[in-house]
Amino acid sequence: MDFSNDEILSKAPDLMKYMPEYYYNSSVTISELNSQSYEIGKLLVTLEDVENQLYIDTATWGLEIWERIYNLTPGVNDTYTDRREVLKAKIRGQGTTTKQMLINTATAFSGGEVEIIEHSAEYYFSLKFVGAKGIPQNMAGFLAMLEDVKPAHLNYDIQYSYTVWNVIEGENMTWNNANTNTWDTIKTYI
Repeated sequence: MDFSNDEILSKAPDLMKYMPEYYYNSSVTISELNSQSYEIGKLLVTLEDVENQLYIDTATWGLEIWERIYNLTPGVNDTYTDRREVLKAKIRGQGTTTKQMLINTATAFSGGEVEIIEHSAEYYFSLKFVGAKGIPQNMAGFLAMLEDVKPAHLNYDIQYSYTVWNVIEGENMTWNNANTNTWDTIKTYI
């Protein structure tokens, strides 16, 4: 754990303020207290960093420990955000699979509202992303998690939400304004 000098100094206490005034002219005392203050700053920054590893939302190097606990292997190109999503979904996906549990787990990935439509007679369910437009960012991780938590006898399909022209037109979007955007931008507009 390498911390910047600025990080350490921001946590380092001013030990001179606890000393009597006659030490203010002693370069040896000032040097010694500055050295001790710097070491205390390093200790405080290190403690804060270790504390951050106790929570998935702030963990960095500690994500590896979390993943080991939940028997997860991150992808080579997974970002901290991707890894956190998978961990949160795994935690939410513990226990008996229910419709609400699937909604909670899917919401952890999409960052938006999700609906589950059950088709019991056909042994499948539809998972519809309604709170966020387009395809969620870490879809590969989501599908792996979904396969892990859903009942083995059920199939599923996934439905995405896109913007339709009538909605865009109501937002004062014209064909001329639309020309400045890509199709992917327009179908996830609003």
